[in-house]
Amino acid sequence: MKKSSDALRTISEVATDLDIPKHVLRFWESKFTQIRPMKRGGGRRYYRPADIELLKAIRHLLYGEGFTIRGVQQIFKREGIDYVKSFAGENTGDTAILLNAKTEENPSEKIANTHLKVAIKKEGFSAKLDPKQKVLLSILDEVDECRKIFA
Repeated sequence: MKKSSDALRTISEVATDLDIPKHVLRFWESKFTQIRPMKRGGGRRYYRPADIELLKAIRHLLYGEGFTIRGVQQIFKREGIDYVKSFAGENTGDTAILLNAKTEENPSEKIANTHLKVAIKKEGFSAKLDPKQKVLLSILDEVDECRKIFA
């Protein structure tokens, strides 16, 4: 029998869904105070849908975008939990390729798939940039085009 989408999940279920070992989820709890599963008798963890969404976003930023734990902590601090949660569904396109083919990744592809590249896709991001940042983004686009030509 399948659980409803708003049901609580055990650490085993979450670990299986995210393809992450249970000990990694416990470790992330110690590094990200924003992850707070309910704990019942005996310390058993139950994850709410919001917790799972946050874990998906953290997984994407760490494994898909190549951030360090400290980098993700800084994003939490600067941008907030809702911003980080917006990355929960980003495992498509280039990032999915990176997750499946990490051994073939070269440095220029990794740079092209940074946090900034994903953030640009977010609505309203470009409007917040100053003129120098807009120039840098146009240069980044030109570098991407050159990379495609020479690939």
